[in-house]
Order: sequence, then structure tokens, then C-alpha cells
Amino acid sequence: MTLRNQTAVRDAMGADPFSGTAYVFRLKRAERSKFLFWDGSGVVLATKRLEAGQFCWPKIEDGVVRLAAAQLAALLERLDWKRVHAARTVIAPALAG
Repeated sequence: MTLRNQTAVRDAMGADPFSGTAYVFRLKRAERSKFLFWDGSGVVLATKRLEAGQFCWPKIEDGVVRLAAAQLAALLERLDWKRVHAARTVIAPALAG
């Protein structure tokens, strides 16, 4: 199964499965997903099946969706990943007071 997923990453997505990027595959049932990533010593393939409910999957455009690490973490916890935003930059005041 891992070789097929590596081939999908390389051929269909035009990406390097050994780059350190995590690739998530939605299975036919919305409560199942597979994760593929290179950890530096080998390819890790993990599967998650929810006991109840479904993942809040993003709409797919061009077959690929890019998520930030925090958005992926929200997706895995069955949270609405669209509500996760990058941290705002705060400029420290020049003077206290």
C-alpha cells in the first residue's frame, strides 16, 4: 500500500514523497484517511478511522489541497479547519506606558 501512495504523490501530484511534507489521502468514506510522510529514516503510513462522525474535508481544487500544520491538526481532531488562521503579527510598543 505504501508504494502505491508514494507513486500517487510522485506521479499524480508531481511532488517528492521524501521531502518531509505530509500527504493526506481521503478515502471513499469520509470518516477514513491515510497519511504518508518521510521521517528521515523511512516512509510512515498511518490510517485514521473515526468511530463516529466524519472529517470536515476541504473542497478539492485541482486534486490537491494545501493545509498549514495547525489546519491539519484541526482536521484530524474533527474540528472545522477553516477557522484556524495564522497568528497575527503584533508590533511591540516603543515605550511602556
